Amino acid sequence: MENTNTNDQYTPDSPGRSRAPEFYGFVAWTSTSLAFCLYLLWALVPDEYILWAGIEWYPSREWALLIPAWSIMLLITTYIVYSAMAIAATPSFSDMRAITDARTQFPTSDETNPYINADPSSPVLYDIPIGLVNRVLYYQRSEEDVVHSRNDY
Repeated sequence: MENTNTNDQYTPDSPGRSRAPEFYGFVAWTSTSLAFCLYLLWALVPDEYILWAGIEWYPSREWALLIPAWSIMLLITTYIVYSAMAIAATPSFSDMRAITDARTQFPTSDETNPYINADPSSPVLYDIPIGLVNRVLYYQRSEEDVVHSRNDY
C-alpha cells in the first residue's frame, strides 16, 4: 500500500542526533554508583574481610566520616560566602548606583513622549527617571488643585 499523504514531501529530514551524551551519562551514572558501593564496602566491612580479599593497604576509617563531614561543611560555607558576597556588592539605598547604572537609557528630548503612547503597539523600552517616578507616586495635591479638578466636571 502506497503512502498517499501529500504532506510527507514537505516534511524536512531530521538531522542526525549524536547519542554521545547518552553514553557519557550512562558511564557517569555507573561509575558514580560503583564508587559509592566501594565507599560503603570500605566504610562498613570489617578489617578481616578486607585483608582476606587481598587488600593490604587502605585509608584509615576516620576518612569515612571526615569526607562527608567536610563535604557538607564546604557546601554550607559556599552558600554563606556567596550570600555575603552578594550583600557586600549591593549598594546602599542612598547610593546613586541603586537607582541608575551605565546601561540606563533615557529618551532624548527630540522624540515623542514614550510614556504617553497613543499607538497600540508596544513602545521602545526606556528607563523612567527617578524624578518622574517620585512625582507620580508621591505628588501631594494642594487644596486648590482638588477644588479646580472638581469644577472641571
